[in-house]
Amino acid sequence: MANSETNPTTSRPLEWLNFFVADVQTGLGPFLAAYLAASGWNPGNVGYALTFGGLVTVAFQTPAGAIIDASRHKRFLLGLNLGILTCGALLLMRPLTNAGVFTAQFLIGLSAAFLGPCIAAVTLGLVGTRRFDRQFGRNQGFNSAGNVATALLIALISYKFGYRAIFATAALFSIPSIIALLSIDGDRIDFAAARGISSVGKTTKAEGLRALLQDNVLLFFLLAVFLFHLSNAAMLPELGEMLSQGRPKAAAPFMSACIVVTQLIIACSAAWIGKRAASNGRKPLLLTGFALLPIRGTLYTLTHVPTALIAIQILDGVANAIFVVVSILIIKDRTEGTGRFNLAAGALATIVGTGAAFSNAAGGALIQRFGYSISFLGLAAIGFAAATLLYFAVPETLCDKQPNGTKTANN
Repeated sequence: MANSETNPTTSRPLEWLNFFVADVQTGLGPFLAAYLAASGWNPGNVGYALTFGGLVTVAFQTPAGAIIDASRHKRFLLGLNLGILTCGALLLMRPLTNAGVFTAQFLIGLSAAFLGPCIAAVTLGLVGTRRFDRQFGRNQGFNSAGNVATALLIALISYKFGYRAIFATAALFSIPSIIALLSIDGDRIDFAAARGISSVGKTTKAEGLRALLQDNVLLFFLLAVFLFHLSNAAMLPELGEMLSQGRPKAAAPFMSACIVVTQLIIACSAAWIGKRAASNGRKPLLLTGFALLPIRGTLYTLTHVPTALIAIQILDGVANAIFVVVSILIIKDRTEGTGRFNLAAGALATIVGTGAAFSNAAGGALIQRFGYSISFLGLAAIGFAAATLLYFAVPETLCDKQPNGTKTANN
């Protein structure tokens, strides 16, 4: 099957799919922490609930990558997991119970294991390797635009109708997501290209897992990613918890403002980052994003003024814009020709989920024992360790193919 490398218009439904999937996921993400806190859950229990959802994602993420690599029905996988995500949203509309919340988190975590990697695989299969960097940047721009639109809408809906209406809104957005998905021509998704193998003049047999496990650059990169998300994931939910104390109705608008700032930056810069990473390399950009994380965590301890905290989210927007685009490009670099792109992307998402899950648990425990300021400083110290490891252990991964087909790579 030929991909659409020479026909950019075929990628438009894919971009809108990213927009509407973000609409669904935004309603089930940071707002849940504020919802639980405003409903009387203590910080420790909020952390455990969020951690459980993250651990479900972790458990399924790498197997999901292997399933996506093997599947010739990637659109079906996307549709199935959109349905599972919607079921999680509907459960959260019911009266809060431990069983209901944890069941919803299981469904949300399960769907998250498939959605991101599967969309990346469809992108690679549609546009090919040469256009992937720029197209993936555009995907993330549309994804963040969806996050912005949803955050603004949810701020209004939650203020007027309460938190439960948030989850009804998230469920409704699954409808245009399915429409966008059905608009993608499945016959144009190149099966070999979608798993990281060029189908032109080469075998489509995937390499063994040992080849990935022996890639020290990939392993050090994944370790740095783990530390980055161990530091990063709990920061925004902790802000929501902190500001919801004594003023629960203000929490959702504040979270929306923070999300809008972050996602606007990603929406405006993601396509540029994809182009920049393709021409100037991955490492300078990624180091910038990692270095901003400890600065952000420290700044959170200096003020509790909502407007100042929202301004600090600019750093979060820059760091996350770089990470969401460049990290998957590094995976593509290290797995090109192996046929294990989706498996490695699943491993990346597993590491992200692991770091995020333990971040929420660690952050909640630090808050209960030492307070919010010490928690933010502890998370910032982990972020500094992540940037240090990236600087010393991970070289530039962008490769230039030579006329004879070999690569000049920094190993």
